[in-house]
Amino acid sequence: MKLSDCEVGVVLATADMRAAREFYENKLGLTPAEEPTGDERAPITYPCGKGTGINVYLSPDHAGKSTATLAGWEVEDVEPLVDELTANGVAFERYDEDDLKTNDKGIVEGDGFKVAFFRDPDGNTHALNGS
Repeated sequence: MKLSDCEVGVVLATADMRAAREFYENKLGLTPAEEPTGDERAPITYPCGKGTGINVYLSPDHAGKSTATLAGWEVEDVEPLVDELTANGVAFERYDEDDLKTNDKGIVEGDGFKVAFFRDPDGNTHALNGS
């Protein structure tokens, strides 16, 4: 078996499971694979498209330490999703750098692509990639 034949998912640390659940469920609209047991330390998996998903686990010492984008969402049309998530309270990152500039909505527009970045409560960066 080769890794290239296996499914892979996103695993993100959080310092606060309640804040993470509020964000992933109420702002992003994700539903846990299983209803949490009541143990706030238990990891939660949020299924996503094509058998993928995000697993969020409690690890205050490791949450939000990366400055890189940790989750990339492949979407058909970035702009309406940015509008929807903004209405849900998601704040999109704004950049004004030589090689990275966002428009008023927080979308980077390139030759045939659009990408928008947002952060979860721990500061983990997510990207919406599409057209």
